[in-house]
Amino acid sequence: MSEPRFVRVQKEGVCLAVKLQPRASKNEIGEALGDELKIKVTAPPVDAAANEALVRLLAETLGCPRGAVQIVRGHTSRHKTVLLQGLAAAEVLKRLTAGR
Repeated sequence: MSEPRFVRVQKEGVCLAVKLQPRASKNEIGEALGDELKIKVTAPPVDAAANEALVRLLAETLGCPRGAVQIVRGHTSRHKTVLLQGLAAAEVLKRLTAGR
């Protein structure tokens, strides 16, 4: 089975292409929108609060330390690339879809 288009495996870890929606009614990981995974957070896009909420949500969902989740591109954009270290792509996909 091949990975969805929002997942890329690199030597550093697994990269996720994310479309972040700040100021949502609740924190949740949504469906894939084309080449990106839609993620909603309640935090506003002010003083990196939405970025921090994204990192926290992914770390909790994936069961990994917050230090293993790093935004590598798109700090000031809704379109982000997130690097996940120490997890295999199959495990990431399994944990992301476990709550649905």
